[in-house]
Amino acid sequence: MDPASPVAKLADVTNAVDRLLAGEAGQPPRADARRNVERLVAAARSALAEVGVEVTAQEIAQRAGVGKGTFYRRVPSRETLLQVVLEEVLDEMISTADRALADPDAWRGFTDFASVYVRLRAESCGANEALGGAGIPGLDRLLAEIRTRIRHLVEAAQSAGRMRRDIAWQDVAFLLAGVSTDSRTIGLQADNDQWSRNLRIVLAGLANHDSCDPPAESPWTPIGNTASAAPSSAASPRG
Repeated sequence: MDPASPVAKLADVTNAVDRLLAGEAGQPPRADARRNVERLVAAARSALAEVGVEVTAQEIAQRAGVGKGTFYRRVPSRETLLQVVLEEVLDEMISTADRALADPDAWRGFTDFASVYVRLRAESCGANEALGGAGIPGLDRLLAEIRTRIRHLVEAAQSAGRMRRDIAWQDVAFLLAGVSTDSRTIGLQADNDQWSRNLRIVLAGLANHDSCDPPAESPWTPIGNTASAAPSSAASPRG
């Protein structure tokens, strides 16, 4: 068996498989039924990475080596399958953030999280699209948890004096997203490590090289605040 094939990666998809099987009523699934779900989950994760959230049920079934009839017997819908697979990726980001928040070195915790977060976005077109707001239902809670953790990681690093304080946590979220947004530009093709080099540059820019920087007034307006979101002219210049 090709080690790069979806079926060779079944160990990576146990949680998603269990979530799908938990939704089936009645007796425990037969062994062949479980194998088909494993194949579908592995194929969906591969297809999401390469194609994105627009991947069709037919393509997932073909990658899994099953017919469309088996597809719809084993999963309620294409959307449900994609949601479960994406939940697994987002859960990994959240778990990584929780470990980072427990690190006594706030900057190390932030950089460890940033590396995993950006890598997962770079490796999966579908995950990147979902984090960007693509129309996959059921992910709002996880996206909110990721936002909260990024804010806490940024605030911890700033409080420790390790990250510049003239930026808002939302700025950091956009910077991390921008690290892995595209693999082509002006006729150039990125290699597999481009995201890592981009991240090193971003982290160097975020690091606080002068602990005397004062905090800037945030240009971000909370949801529900009707005040202008324009940056204050009194805010510290961005270096």
